[in-house]
Amino acid sequence: MKKLLFIFIFPLLVSAQATIESSAKNNWQYNLETAIKLAENQDKNILIYFTGSDWCPPCKMLKIDLFDTAEFKQASENYILVYVDMPRNQALLSLTQMKHNKEVVAKHNRKGVFPLLKVLNASGKSLDEYSGYAMNGDIKWHLQLLNKYK
Repeated sequence: MKKLLFIFIFPLLVSAQATIESSAKNNWQYNLETAIKLAENQDKNILIYFTGSDWCPPCKMLKIDLFDTAEFKQASENYILVYVDMPRNQALLSLTQMKHNKEVVAKHNRKGVFPLLKVLNASGKSLDEYSGYAMNGDIKWHLQLLNKYK
């Protein structure tokens, strides 16, 4: 029985870890306070990405359709990126990280919408946001948000 359970859970753990590792390659921060300090020092805006990495199909598709594109990599150079994951399997994050993410969601994503892109200025003030993804490959609205606040 344990082997059977492992067979079903292991792919979920691997895919969630791969998402986190991939996002780290794009210079994502995991602490908003650190990101605000970086944004102030580099005179950049902040882009927060709210995701449910292990349960949200639109979040998973947005990663492929948007975050892995050259257009996103180019536009994101103008931002300090913050990755806020709210997985159902809380074992995927440390208790400290989960607590931090819940605090950021409570402050900046009160409706609990996933996926959500939110732009803050270097002081942490909200400028704009774009929520959801239709999973049809159309990322023009997401890119429009990014290009608006470069």
